[in-house]
Amino acid sequence: MKRITQFVDEFQINVLLAYYPPYHSKYNPIERGWGVLEQHWNGSLLDTVDTVVKFAQTMKWKGKNPVVKLVEKMYQRGVSLTKKAMDQMEKRFKRLEGLEKWFVKISPIDMEITG
Repeated sequence: MKRITQFVDEFQINVLLAYYPPYHSKYNPIERGWGVLEQHWNGSLLDTVDTVVKFAQTMKWKGKNPVVKLVEKMYQRGVSLTKKAMDQMEKRFKRLEGLEKWFVKISPIDMEITG
């Protein structure tokens, strides 16, 4: 959440974050995208990163090719905040009533102030 909030502030955009509960992948559009990709490579040997990237670039979903980029940057894992820091961050989140655990809106600091 910290990194998403930093992203929101840097690019001055609102982000609506919806979590899909465990075992509900049929409702998650990215899961359907993975299914199309699996059908596209149809059991081919994925023996190099280049092979995987080329397959991904040539698949079509809903008539369109995806934008595919190889990201080689290593991201820090296990980022955690103290309870106090998370409580401060939580003040910025607007949660959907009834779905508080599953849906949150994050607005940049400047947009929060102006409206």
